Order: sequence, then C-alpha cells, then structure tokens
Amino acid sequence: MKFSLCMIVKDEEPRLEKCLSTLADVMDEIIIVDTGSSDNTKEIAGKFTDLIYDFSWTGDFSEARNFAASKATGDYIYTADADEYLEPEDQKKLCDLKKVLLPEVEIVQMWYCTPSELSTVYNFEEEYRPKLYKRLREFTWIDPIHETLRLDPVVFDSDIRIQHRPTPGHGKRDLDALAGVSREQGRLSDKLRHMYAMELFRCGDVEDFVKAEPCFREVSEQEDVGQDALREAICVLTRTYRLQGDTANFLAYALRDAVTNPTAELCCELGMYFEEQNNPEEAAMWYQNALSETESIIDIRTSGEIPEAGLMRCRREKR
Repeated sequence: MKFSLCMIVKDEEPRLEKCLSTLADVMDEIIIVDTGSSDNTKEIAGKFTDLIYDFSWTGDFSEARNFAASKATGDYIYTADADEYLEPEDQKKLCDLKKVLLPEVEIVQMWYCTPSELSTVYNFEEEYRPKLYKRLREFTWIDPIHETLRLDPVVFDSDIRIQHRPTPGHGKRDLDALAGVSREQGRLSDKLRHMYAMELFRCGDVEDFVKAEPCFREVSEQEDVGQDALREAICVLTRTYRLQGDTANFLAYALRDAVTNPTAELCCELGMYFEEQNNPEEAAMWYQNALSETESIIDIRTSGEIPEAGLMRCRREKR
C-alpha cells in the first residue's frame, strides 16, 4: 500500500515544516505544488521531497489540487494544507491504518479539528472530512440480479484527528476569492453561497459585505428561490445595509423576515440597530429573541454569545 501526499502551497514558510514533519514518515511520496511563493516555502519543502512543481495560480483551488493529484503514483492520495498537523498518537493511527486498509475502501474520512476562536466558517470545532482517497477508482458490479455498477464510494470513518490552526488573514483571502468567483460566474451553487455567507458572518468587514451585496440581492429577487436561500440572503443583506448606515434598505429587508419566521442572525441585527439608535430596551428585546425564541442558520454564535453580550451591554445602558 503506497500513500502519496499532495499539497498546494504559497508562502507557507512559518507552517510547512511542522506539517510535513508529522506526515513524512508515513508517506511514500510527497508532492508539493507551489503557486507563487515569495518566501522560503520551496526550500523547506526540499528538506522532505524532490517532487516540487510550480503552478501558475488561476484562482481555482480545484484546478491546482487536480494538478497535484496528476503527479501522484501511490495507491491513495492524502491531501493536506500547511496549517494542519498530526499529534503523535494520530501519526501512529495513520501508520496502523496503512497496514490494514482494505483495497475496497475508496475514501477515508478523518476528524478535522479547528478551535472555534480560529474558525472562519464553521459552527463546530470538529467534523469528518475526506482526507485520503484512492487514486484510481475500480468499478465493480453489484446485485445478484438486475446487476449494476456500484457508483457510491466505499467510505471508512477513521478516528484520526487532524489539527487545523488557520492563521489570521485566511478568511479575508477566502472572501476575496468568493467575491471574484461570484463576479465571474454569476449565480453560485447552494453550497458555495452558504459557505460565502458563513465566512462573511465570521470575519467579513464592511468592504466584504458590500462586495457580496449583488450576489445575495440577486438571490433575494429570484422568484423560484428556496426558503432557506432567501432567509440566508436576507441575513446577509440586513447586515450589509446596517453596516453601511442604509436604514431604508435595512428595515425593508429586516421586516421581510421579522414578520414571519425570523432567524437569530436577523434578531441580532435588529438588536445592534436599536443599540446604535440608543434604544437599549428595544435592542434587549431582540437580543432575547435571538437567544431564546429563534435559531441560527449561518452563525451559531448569534443564538449564544453574541446576544448574551448584547443583553449585558443593554442592561448596563439602562442603569
């Protein structure tokens, strides 16, 4: 069984050595694709491998990852980013897995662990992610009668835990990329649009929300849009207009959701709006709604720590 590590990197000098040192002993080959580093990233990679390739960045992470995978020769490809590493016990688990992995398994999922304070997108600290996958898929026939090809991959959920420690600026980079994709491609997929909304609420500033406004306004104006997508768009737009001080549009969009089934995100926006209007009593009512009467759909903090902090501020104001 041969494992190929495939990575795409750029200016990862502070992190790359730690990442590679925790994976080198279990990998049979290490493939590094550099997309334009200006620091010592390639020199560090050279301590671990000779398989270092340059790739002109196109703005498409999938394209770069596919290029890296095309250089692999192993039975399985392990994907990693430079801000990941394995603790010693998980290094051993990966070594043990390599010895017993059945060839029928096509994808191995591992726990991806990101401290909440460092997350730019997710509302949880741990999630399963596909990290190891078979380089060449073998199709087999199944069912004793009316036989058909098995299309669903065979997935193994391991107990290996990958430590992910993103650095400041990671979210800003992703937001710029998402804004670019939105401008160039128009309507985003449901998955990518949801990721965009989560990233905005986690680490977006006024400029990021302004850039996102055309994308989410278009969603809000579609006749065939689903309820979840519409509510998500309203959340983004109310935050955008509040940050811009555009009261008319803020209230217009906020009222669309507030009179039906408001989200915790919208209640927090109304709480912040009334705080800005020096009306702590009204603000407190909306923060309480966020905390106890509604649910989050983008940022779980809007039904917990954010309204809790808002209520504390309002109580101090009323004193």
